[in-house]
Amino acid sequence: MDDQRLETIIGYLLRTGVLLAAVVVFAGGVLYLVQHRSRHVHYKTFSAGTENLRTLPGIVKLAADMDSEGLIQLGLVLLIATPVARVVMAVVGFQLERDSMYVVVSLIVLGVLLYSLLHAT
Repeated sequence: MDDQRLETIIGYLLRTGVLLAAVVVFAGGVLYLVQHRSRHVHYKTFSAGTENLRTLPGIVKLAADMDSEGLIQLGLVLLIATPVARVVMAVVGFQLERDSMYVVVSLIVLGVLLYSLLHAT
């Protein structure tokens, strides 16, 4: 695999990830408006949402049940996962090119990304 092919694949991955996330968020937004069209919003109190919206298995379950908030949240998770997938693809591509320095650098970046995602408060 040469650099041009790797860049093309990564570009396609990024475009696909962002478009997929946008479609899922848009579908969830439309569904939310349909499901909650007569609901009055109270801006004086903040509601953080259910516990299911804060965990990946809960988000996937809600999205599979066509819950609008779950779909929106799933779209945001896909958007966050897109750059992580890009770094994973870079590691694979550099490994196929046998470019060990860039494999190590990409693995360090991947480690920092995963650490920050898994240990966020």
